[in-house]
Amino acid sequence: MIPSRKQLLFLLLLISLFSIYNFTIYTSKTDYGTIHLSNKAIQGENIWLKNNCNSCHQLYGLGGYLGPDLTNVYSNKNKNDYYLKAMLNSGVKSMPKFKFNNTEKEALIQFLKEVDQTGYYPNTNTEIKPNGWVSIKNKNENHGK
Repeated sequence: MIPSRKQLLFLLLLISLFSIYNFTIYTSKTDYGTIHLSNKAIQGENIWLKNNCNSCHQLYGLGGYLGPDLTNVYSNKNKNDYYLKAMLNSGVKSMPKFKFNNTEKEALIQFLKEVDQTGYYPNTNTEIKPNGWVSIKNKNENHGK
């Protein structure tokens, strides 16, 4: 069966709309947040990456499943800086014993602190917009949480 001229025009219209929509979504920079890490946090991120921490731990649900998700570990009221520093070198369960010095531990803690400040994971306060973007509330907008 050969498609009619109307069907071909309709198909061309759909492909054009799809292309325009995807171009708009994937090239728009206005919907991205402005998240900047401090120099100390960037050093911590580099240590995180160098030691392949994401092979066992997750940030925002992305990473390994052997260790806990560390997205909001800094704001956990049961875990303070001293606890986190002790965990970095302790080698508990399946976590290897790292030999981070104080500067490296401070940088890792700063990285986790700044990741923690970007929002909640999992974030259930979301709204799906008609253009396909998902609007989430960050910690600054969730005063009571």
